[in-house]
Amino acid sequence: MPENTTAIPLVPMTPDAVMDVFDHLRAVSVDDTEFAGELAAAEPRMPELIVDVVERIVVPVTTVGERGPEPCDDSFALDALGSVFVTTLRTWATAGPHTAEPLARTALHLITRLLVQDDEEPADVLEHLNSSALHQAIQAHPAPATR
Repeated sequence: MPENTTAIPLVPMTPDAVMDVFDHLRAVSVDDTEFAGELAAAEPRMPELIVDVVERIVVPVTTVGERGPEPCDDSFALDALGSVFVTTLRTWATAGPHTAEPLARTALHLITRLLVQDDEEPADVLEHLNSSALHQAIQAHPAPATR
């Protein structure tokens, strides 16, 4: 059985990056391809930012760590699958800014399949993820003090 593969903590995103990527995800979720395209053109790192969001969803769910019962073969398989998924998306993101929309659709599909409960709307879950990510980003990157 593989050794424990506890992940290195993710570096918090900046507030601007969080706002950009979630604006893009919302635009793609309502099929506003024109606005999504404008957002992607304005932020050439959009594909990487989308993968950062996906990684923040996948890693806590799939990584073998200190949580839960004793790890088993299935735990390590899930860990490997999560790692392969994120690595594949990262490779896809290097193809250029034109990958932003398909990556966003993949992220939205993941969010819908894994996080949306029967009584929830995908838009509400996306908004919750946005709020959580923005809160973490603001805590990690506080605005400079003004006099």
